[in-house]
Amino acid sequence: MTKRNTLENTAGRTQCRGTALIGLHGVRRRARKDKKECFTALLHHITIDLLEQSFRKLERKAASGIDKMTWSKYEENLIKLLPELLEKVHSGKYRALPARRVYIMKEDGRKRALGILAIEDKIVQQAVRTIMNQIYETDFVNFSYGFREGRSQKDALDALHVGITRRKINWVLDADIQGFFDNINHEWLMKFIQKRIGDKRIQRMISKWLKTGHIENGKRVKQEVGTPQGSVISPLLSNIFLHYVFDLWINQWRKTVAKGDVIVVRFADDFVVGFQHLSEAQRFVKDLEERLKKFGLNLHPEKTRLIEFGRYAEERRREHNEGKPETFTFLGLTHSCSKNSKGYFVIRRKTSRKKFKKKLREVKMELKRRMHEKISETALWVRSVIVGHCNYYAVPGNMKAVKEFYTQVIRAWLRIIRKRSQKGRNFTWERFRRKIEEVIPRPRLKQTYPNVRFDAALKVRAG
Repeated sequence: MTKRNTLENTAGRTQCRGTALIGLHGVRRRARKDKKECFTALLHHITIDLLEQSFRKLERKAASGIDKMTWSKYEENLIKLLPELLEKVHSGKYRALPARRVYIMKEDGRKRALGILAIEDKIVQQAVRTIMNQIYETDFVNFSYGFREGRSQKDALDALHVGITRRKINWVLDADIQGFFDNINHEWLMKFIQKRIGDKRIQRMISKWLKTGHIENGKRVKQEVGTPQGSVISPLLSNIFLHYVFDLWINQWRKTVAKGDVIVVRFADDFVVGFQHLSEAQRFVKDLEERLKKFGLNLHPEKTRLIEFGRYAEERRREHNEGKPETFTFLGLTHSCSKNSKGYFVIRRKTSRKKFKKKLREVKMELKRRMHEKISETALWVRSVIVGHCNYYAVPGNMKAVKEFYTQVIRAWLRIIRKRSQKGRNFTWERFRRKIEEVIPRPRLKQTYPNVRFDAALKVRAG
């Protein structure tokens, strides 16, 4: 019989931070102890304290949904609204509102649909996500990095770098699932969730969130497939889906089919798989396509490539007169085969040109919008852009591209200032640069080498 948690202690009558956290820690301990346990009593962990914590975690400047309620406006009546929301959740009166549909432009010129939820839907979803994370963080595999506690894009990039350099990797599959978030099958997803979440009330809420749909052109459109991008719980649901469809499957494939080394790094629906042998790489692609089709998914034909990559790629391609090894882009950095000054193989990582141009275009548009604002205020904004860019892209071997971004942003800002008035023409490049260096620091290397960061992260997780 599947074990149940009906005897688990409920949250205390007096809602406080201590009792709520103790209960959630208990859920995590039980989930870690028994990987097959199905939790049938979870809703009682949603308390006033957890709802308030969930509210504080939301983006404060996010756009409002169809309820037209902003974060700051909701905060004004928080003491009154949260108890009412808690009562609705526990009495079964809570009803999710449809999302407000908006579109953003993608790099390929197409539009991506996003759903902006009502504030109370965000709060409840964040609370449920917090509870479910206690269970699934004990289940998720180590090569899954997207939208997880204590894991980031930098960690995924470090793992990929270390995997290729420390293992016998000669071929790399750079893959992307076509329209993943829009094609998640609801029936399969709910089956996967029911393996660990046995609380019918939590199941019903998740099912409602999936099917509530959105408002577009004044009409309500129900969602029969996919998860609403932009919702708070969507990243967790997508990770659960891929955990069963991809992660567990590829772990088994590596043990039973592969004879050589195989590495995997996944960030949401974007993943890279490295192989020692070409024959195994080709077989994996076919097996993966069949696996995904079973669940209504397909590999993106334009964004999925199998390339020769690794420490011997350059030599082998030279022997066959095939030119330099191909490159691939993962999480905004283009990876290429190279050698250091001592002749040893290294992976060079450089800012993706698409990301570089897109970000620079966005910065220039914002600078035009801020043309007549105070220079001191704009300087603080430019500083945040430069620092944020450096924190992510200032990796060993990529400083040339980072410095180029810095120079182009500053020059674009100088051109805008010169257009403000005739006095602006008195600003020379050297004078302007000296003036802003007091506020905006020059780019510096922000990250150590990937192997150092990766080993340090392993020690932290193990400790």
